[in-house]
Order: sequence, then structure tokens, then C-alpha cells
Amino acid sequence: QVPLVESGGGLVQAGDSLTLSCSASGRTVSSYILGWFRQAPGKEREFVLAVSWDGRTTYYPGSANGRFTISRDNAKNTVYLQMSSLKPEDTAVYYCAADRPPITGVTTASNYHYWGQGTQVTVSS
Repeated sequence: QVPLVESGGGLVQAGDSLTLSCSASGRTVSSYILGWFRQAPGKEREFVLAVSWDGRTTYYPGSANGRFTISRDNAKNTVYLQMSSLKPEDTAVYYCAADRPPITGVTTASNYHYWGQGTQVTVSS
């Protein structure tokens, strides 16, 4: 098991920035691919970004928005999602995910074994 805990969500206004964190408790994830997904009400879980174990490779969705950045600190067992110029359509529960490489299809949620409980991000207009 890889316990993942997200934090940093909240209510913000359109145009604001927000940084989410996800930490692995009691288990090192330095060799894992770490990713962020989000799920809005009534919609499927959507891939946001993922990062390779060494932080050198970022995986993007087909429709990357350029407003989000992923980074990781292996010394802290933590992955971050920096979000800027937030829009109401970014409102969702944001989840972090982890798994050992290689992952066939890093943009597909079902390919990750380990998940956090999610953190709510609400962007008001």
C-alpha cells in the first residue's frame, strides 16, 4: 500500500492561483510515477499531469492548458500541482495517484494502483 494524502484545496476566485500537495505517508515514492487527476460532478475522472520518478519528464494530456505545473520533491515524498489563472471549469475534486513505472498509458486513471482521497477545489466566478 502507498498511502497518499492530498492537501491545499479550497475555495478561490477566478484568476487566482493555488498549489496542491500530495504526500506519501510511511512509504517512499521516489521511484514512482506520480500524477494528478480531477473529477467534476457528473464527469469522468480526468488526467491533469504526471511526472516521472526523477522529475525530469512531465506527462501532459492531449489538451494541456498551460496553466498547471507539476513538480516533486523526493526528499519529502511529495508531489505538487501548481495551478494558476484558475477558472470556474477547474472546479473538481483533485486526486493524486502513484504507481511504479513503466505505466502503459500514464494518462489513464485505471493504470494507477494507488490513490489519495482527493481534495476539493472550487473556483468561483
